[in-house]
Amino acid sequence: MKNKFANALKKDVPVAPAALRETPSRRGAKHIGGYFDPEVSRQLRQVAVNEDTSIQNLLAESLDMLFHSRKMPTIAQTAAPR
Repeated sequence: MKNKFANALKKDVPVAPAALRETPSRRGAKHIGGYFDPEVSRQLRQVAVNEDTSIQNLLAESLDMLFHSRKMPTIAQTAAPR
């Protein structure tokens, strides 16, 4: 007897085009990420809670500080999805 689960995986499942799956607030935005120690994640979340803001906003602020230190335009906070 064939494995019904394996057969189910072989069936073509319709997938919506990427344009229909994306969140409108993320349209035209690019994901930036990295891997850090779990303590970095905890501390970042704690700052977000303490300041009643989002990690997205903190990362935008951090990137703008980096850009500023390199004498580049500070554009991350204005480009971040709301």
